[in-house]
Amino acid sequence: MRWSLLAFGWANVGLGVIGIFVPGLPTTVFLLIAFWAFSKSSERFQNWLWTHPKLGPPIRDWHDHRVIPLKAKVLAAVMMASSFVYVAVFVAETWLLPALMAAVMVPAAAYVLTRSSAPPQAAEAVGAEEI
Repeated sequence: MRWSLLAFGWANVGLGVIGIFVPGLPTTVFLLIAFWAFSKSSERFQNWLWTHPKLGPPIRDWHDHRVIPLKAKVLAAVMMASSFVYVAVFVAETWLLPALMAAVMVPAAAYVLTRSSAPPQAAEAVGAEEI
């Protein structure tokens, strides 16, 4: 099982890196999945991903502050809406499939869109400097 999780983790790191360059392919979600897989299989790779200078910050932002970057929020909302419209117009023969999709996508979109877009600033430090 450990080797399967390692392979799964590295596959998600690969998809996350590809997502940096390919519009429409998410990055952070794949890195979070990789981080989870490494947490179950390799402390060394988990620490590597956590401390990586380019890949680590979005993982740490999510872990510490539940932050979803604005670009990721917009992309998620656009992709969900596009998928819904495509299925409703071109695939579904009745209202049942679009209704089921909406039942899943609306709460998911609401969750994503209501998360913070940036880590909180050190408001206490700013307030202390003014005094």
